[in-house]
Amino acid sequence: MRWHGRFAGYTVSALRRDLVSGLIVGIVAIPLAMAFAIASGVKPQFGIYTTIVAGILISLLGGSKFQIGGPTGAFIPILLGVVLQYGYENLLIAGMMAGILLVLMGVFRLGVLIRFIPRPVTIGFTAGIAVIIFSGQIANFLGLQGLKSHEDFLSNMKEIATHLSSLNVYSIATALTSLAVLLTLPKIWPKIPASLIGLLLSSIVAAVFFDGKVATIGSAYGDIPSTLPAFALPHISWDKITQLLQPALVIAMLGGIESLLSAVVADGMSGTKHNSNKELIGQGIANVVTPLFGGIPATGAIARTATNIRTGAASPFSGIIHGAVVLLVLVLFARYASAIPLAGMAPILMVVAWNMSERKHFKHILQTKSADSLVLVITFLLTVLTNLTTAVEVGLALSVIIFVKRMSEIVTVSKVLPERGTRTEKVRAHTVKEGHDCPQIGIFTMEGPLFFGAPDLIESRILETMRSRPKTIVLRMGKVPFIDATGEAILSNIVERIALDGAAVLISGIQPQPRAYLEKSGFVQKLGAESFFDHTGEAIGYAMNRLDLDRCRGCSHYAFRECAALASPPVQENGLGRSAAR
Repeated sequence: MRWHGRFAGYTVSALRRDLVSGLIVGIVAIPLAMAFAIASGVKPQFGIYTTIVAGILISLLGGSKFQIGGPTGAFIPILLGVVLQYGYENLLIAGMMAGILLVLMGVFRLGVLIRFIPRPVTIGFTAGIAVIIFSGQIANFLGLQGLKSHEDFLSNMKEIATHLSSLNVYSIATALTSLAVLLTLPKIWPKIPASLIGLLLSSIVAAVFFDGKVATIGSAYGDIPSTLPAFALPHISWDKITQLLQPALVIAMLGGIESLLSAVVADGMSGTKHNSNKELIGQGIANVVTPLFGGIPATGAIARTATNIRTGAASPFSGIIHGAVVLLVLVLFARYASAIPLAGMAPILMVVAWNMSERKHFKHILQTKSADSLVLVITFLLTVLTNLTTAVEVGLALSVIIFVKRMSEIVTVSKVLPERGTRTEKVRAHTVKEGHDCPQIGIFTMEGPLFFGAPDLIESRILETMRSRPKTIVLRMGKVPFIDATGEAILSNIVERIALDGAAVLISGIQPQPRAYLEKSGFVQKLGAESFFDHTGEAIGYAMNRLDLDRCRGCSHYAFRECAALASPPVQENGLGRSAAR
């Protein structure tokens, strides 16, 4: 059999590697799947269904060779909010809608756009999500009873404070058992899945020593079925679609970001290259199909993907095997899951939150004490205190404003003249000074993007030269990489104002994008193609042929090397030589 694409060169040895990595990742995924589901406000089995269906489809259809898909911690606050506000069935519809959006993003090749989300925004909301996950497990860790779930952080913290008197020492002991395993086992035997061992050991401790005194999955959610649920299409109406559009957009956006970040991590660890648009399509299809089997939204899981690579995965088969392993465990051992204590699962999510908190990057950006620090803090606080949608919207808006401000600060315009006495006679700004500035030819170097954020000083700086009534203005645009409609309007206004004084505008060294834009806008045709030059020297030579020789007589500025001949009477007819290229 010949293999193609991501399976090219597949061998029996590669299959053995995939079987081992798939088995390990599958075992790692089981406790996380249940914990993420419970934290998201749904029954634990729905997390297992997600791991099976979405895990297999993402590996089969995605654009990353080693991506492991399933429920993740990043989704917890979003999914919990949807469940509390709209209910579980509507969460399934929102997940399907998000899947459709992800497919469309991949089809229209929008995968690259996700890379443009500023790092302070992603670090800010990731750290905020980590705080929400961690704080959401305090009640289970302490064994508090009678709490009501709220959508906002402060209400949940108030709820915990109000019920602190109901703490359960048996739950705390169970949680500490799980936590001790999570913290020590990776240091002793890093290849053994600490979360699974912690869950098993804490379950044994609770069953043997605290039987009936600690809340379990069975007492809180009932028994977990040992099979996948039957295929079922949720009841969908136009009203529900419009109602759930915003949550679906947030799920799709976060799912896209998380999956592509995971794919990038996988590329760095394995030396492979993912296809971002194919990955989005694969993620989208998985999220359309998974809700049909009761599963919640899924995305690429960075930690499980990294584990997949570290344990020797050779192809996407490892991800498919991981889903099959979870299905096998569901069929064989689901009846034992009801004895798992909620207090034993709480430390697992707390450790997940700690690991995803991006604390080192958060501290690093904070220490810069820059505008990025402000974006980071605001995004973080809004994620915790309001919701992810508001946080990302505000974070992006602030980032755009700061970007525009920074770009406007690098846009400069300076008057220049040839540096006399040098071999090349390059034009320099420092050569322009009182008593050495040609009254008839004004040369300006423009630097930076000429866009809507460009400062007003560009126009005023050039037009103030018109007081000396020059014959020609030369605009050096070799350092202008980009121009938009506002930039074109600035140039047009400059040309019109200069034309009123009978002077001409010449442009030299213009780059491809500005030239193409000015041609489309009609600016080039209006100014005349003859006014554009490849080199500044050519433009100066053209400008010198437009000099008013009477004004040159007696001029003491000597801005150009031809000026000595032009300023001294009698004026030599052959003095109008073409200026050397500068």
